[in-house]
Amino acid sequence: MLRTLAVENYRSLAHLVVPLEQLTVVTGANGSGKSNLYRALRLLAGIVRDGALTALAAEGGLRSALFADDRPRRDAVAMRFGFAADELSYAIDLGMPQPGVSPFPQDPEVKTEVVWTGETRRPSTIAADRKSLRVRLRGASGTLETAPWRVRETESMLATLADPDSAPELFALRERARGWRFYDALRTDVDAPARRPGPATFTPVLSGDGANLPGALATVLRVGQAARLQNAVGDAFDGAEAVVEDDDRGIARVGLRQPGVHRSFEAAELSDGTLRFLLLATALLSPRPPGLLVLNEPEASLHPSLLPALAALIVDAAEHSQIVVVSHAEGLVRGLRADAGVIELVKPGIATSVVGVLPFEGPAWTWPGRG
Repeated sequence: MLRTLAVENYRSLAHLVVPLEQLTVVTGANGSGKSNLYRALRLLAGIVRDGALTALAAEGGLRSALFADDRPRRDAVAMRFGFAADELSYAIDLGMPQPGVSPFPQDPEVKTEVVWTGETRRPSTIAADRKSLRVRLRGASGTLETAPWRVRETESMLATLADPDSAPELFALRERARGWRFYDALRTDVDAPARRPGPATFTPVLSGDGANLPGALATVLRVGQAARLQNAVGDAFDGAEAVVEDDDRGIARVGLRQPGVHRSFEAAELSDGTLRFLLLATALLSPRPPGLLVLNEPEASLHPSLLPALAALIVDAAEHSQIVVVSHAEGLVRGLRADAGVIELVKPGIATSVVGVLPFEGPAWTWPGRG
């Protein structure tokens, strides 16, 4: 389980260190930095999973995403991300390439990386570290030894990892992060893939855009928590039930059957809010729960009356997954507050901070040095 998230110099997050619970709610007014925290967590996950910094490049490069203030910079440019966890923790320090050296001067370079066991980083807990192009791994003798492979300036050391036997901690960290799920782009527009029929095959994980809803919903109904899903749908929509009807070719149509109506309403007929609720319920009731599930503004297009049912689903799912919910919907936050750690963000100037927490308060955290 992730215990602490740390971000420095990323957009409005000049210095933010926050605790993470089994269920964490991040809230605050529009413009307070909620989306930046979500993007930072997703970017960090992408670095750990894939090793490349393409996600940051897509944001316009390091300079575009760098926290900006009016103070002159006397120190080297640094953007840092990290987390502390029960088993394996991680931190990365990004900077600009040397002038005139790189053909892509806006691409960030990795200056320092560290992976350590447990929450607290000490010399004895470091499993691997990297400074510039040199990587060291904890060897059989118990000392940190220079790895036989080298890394590129613009890639994490996790990207170069090829042999899990030589660096089992790096391999375990990367594989764990590959199981994390982020939902912020579930489509419900008129052309959304979830509105179309699809194969009724075993589908334990809903895709990020919800395109495989027919298979994923069929999986929950046939081999998963069907009763829990139908109870949630019934509570939300006056006794209705979700249905998946497949033809003799195995192509399924998602629908909603309401009491007293002789036919089900297909996904193409459902309102955006109804379809979104079905998508979220399917994601939260996955028969293969992820280690970490992050929902960004799940209340979008939902009527306030649906938020208590969604909150109940989230609380139930938190029994099997660590969940982070980013939301400004008062009804959803209220429904989760009793079971969650709540982080309320505010941006009184240009930097995001946590309500009730003074600068540099919060969980203990120190960044690895570059020297």
